[in-house]
Amino acid sequence: MVKEVNRIEPGGKSRGSTKNATSWITHIFNYRRYITFLTGIYSCHWEFRQWEKTELGSCCCSRIEQVFFLLLVISFSLSVILLFLWIETSNEYFDFDWVAYLGTGRWFYWSIVMLSFGGTLTAYTSLLMVVGFLLLWERIELYMHNCHKILIWLVIILCVFLLVVISKFWHDKWLIAGLSLKIFAPYVHLCSIAVMSLISWPLAFYVSHLEAEIRIRRFKMTCFKMQNHQGRDIFRRLRALQVAIGLPFVVLLICLYLLPLGIYSPCIQKKEDLGPRPVFIAHRGAPMAAPENTMMSFEKAVEFGAYGLETDIYLSYDEVSFLMHDYDLSRTTNIREVMPEATYNHSAFFNWTLLKTLNAGKWFVEQKPYYKMKRLSEADKRRASNQSIPKLTDLLELAKKEKKFLIFDLFRPPPQHPLRDEYVRHVVKEILDSKIEQHLILWLTIFDRDYVKEIAPGFQHVGRFFSIERLEEENISIINVDYKKLFYSGLREYKAANININLYVVNEPWLYSLAWCSRINSVTTDNIPLLSQLNYPYFFMTPGYYMWIWLLVDFTSATLITIVFCFHWWKEAKKEKSLEVCSVSSESISVKEKGDNQDRPRLSMEPRERITESPWIINTPAKGSKKPPSIKDREATSTVTEIHKTPITDSSKDTYGTTYTTTSETSRETPTSKK
Repeated sequence: MVKEVNRIEPGGKSRGSTKNATSWITHIFNYRRYITFLTGIYSCHWEFRQWEKTELGSCCCSRIEQVFFLLLVISFSLSVILLFLWIETSNEYFDFDWVAYLGTGRWFYWSIVMLSFGGTLTAYTSLLMVVGFLLLWERIELYMHNCHKILIWLVIILCVFLLVVISKFWHDKWLIAGLSLKIFAPYVHLCSIAVMSLISWPLAFYVSHLEAEIRIRRFKMTCFKMQNHQGRDIFRRLRALQVAIGLPFVVLLICLYLLPLGIYSPCIQKKEDLGPRPVFIAHRGAPMAAPENTMMSFEKAVEFGAYGLETDIYLSYDEVSFLMHDYDLSRTTNIREVMPEATYNHSAFFNWTLLKTLNAGKWFVEQKPYYKMKRLSEADKRRASNQSIPKLTDLLELAKKEKKFLIFDLFRPPPQHPLRDEYVRHVVKEILDSKIEQHLILWLTIFDRDYVKEIAPGFQHVGRFFSIERLEEENISIINVDYKKLFYSGLREYKAANININLYVVNEPWLYSLAWCSRINSVTTDNIPLLSQLNYPYFFMTPGYYMWIWLLVDFTSATLITIVFCFHWWKEAKKEKSLEVCSVSSESISVKEKGDNQDRPRLSMEPRERITESPWIINTPAKGSKKPPSIKDREATSTVTEIHKTPITDSSKDTYGTTYTTTSETSRETPTSKK
């Protein structure tokens, strides 16, 4: 094969050398930008400097920097936990905004603010940690800037504070994370294996590089017979680093491969075992499409195919039952404009004559209480803006007409109300007077239940999260429970006792899919426009399909990781072999040169006893003598000059300490010509 030869151009430069120089400059320039970017982010050093690389296997930084890097990893872990918990509690965002409204008096998407805050903390800590790992990969000593150190402490304090607050006041939010893992565990397992497969590339490179470094060091120490305590200590550190990196990876990978043996997900079942689709109980109507607890909202829910309607009932001071969720009128009406001084008064202390004149829909158009709600049409905006507070009898007429079930929370009036103790009987009378079919009423109120059973025997009584024995004793076959209770064994004992289960409030599709796969009978929801479009549960898989995916992913991952490790091992072994060949050839050359030097005749530097003059003085002929220096003297002089490359000084010493005096000038003989 013909080799490419660089042509020498005029000026002494070749095209190949120019091309190589240009690529080298480009490489150095890009590498400098890369290192400057890393050190600029981590250490706030935005000017390139020649960073000294640490020795492979030695400590990467000082003890203080090690502590802060560990704190960085802790802050990243806490921020990820906080972000994961808040993402999974998206079903509770409206309730959180409502609680924040009660405290601040202003409606705002505080839940989205918290989500953005958690995402910012996670992004900051993850970026800083990745930059730190890249610096360690480049073997550059870590110097974290003081601003980062302060921010890391703040991140840890904020995350710990928020997690403690959540654990104390919303401890059931941790159950949501558990529910999410029930349905997402198979997909988290598959994604984790994919991530481990990607991590295997740099990890295999580093582990194989450490192995090659160990072998090269051992080869050099064997060749040059350099066995000392420091060398053995380096070997131990490199081996320990290999084990510290490789062993956790292998253990974690094996655990991930075997994880499906311990995974239980309700959505992994046979198709014939999948229960019927849970029916919908419209929570305050369709509050994502119309103002809550208005006739427009309930009519929208009927249009979306709701099985039942849910509402909240208060009694006015003049004994009229009306629909309202909050204990005051500030959030959902224009009471601030009509009676500012009575904005935060209890709803039950107003007369119906005032309540029926309040606007109950304008706030919905202006505030858009749900972050994920769809844009309203102009007709719906006009209709919503003209909604008023409805009476219970209005809702009874709609349920009677559409044959919809009706369930409600009946709030006891405050003290000094005329119906403080008679509110249940008053509401039962209104229901019976409406002539609605009694089996359409799902009675939830516990107070005065015996009276209700006697007066209205056709009502279906609904219990709370009671024991099965109490439910059987009170002849209750329906329970209304928080969806978080699904975490406890999926409520299997209640389903085994043929008790119908209604979960509240389910707004997210994945939660609805989990309820579907768990054979729940009905769910109370705000998001009926979206959930009504689901024809099949999300994340549903048959056991055979999941096993096939599991084995395929495990086999592919194991094969890929094995190939990656073998490739890097072969690459480092090839590099090690080339270095060994170079070392052997250089050693043989040095041995050959040593032998040549031994064969070369050496000039003795020791003066002979019979010579009293310095051997470096060239004998000059006497004045007027025509005899030039002898050939023997010239050969001796030239031999000495070739051996000693250093200029001849006025005085020099041999290896035994003898001092010789030399002349600084050589006399030249000027030949005389005959005339």
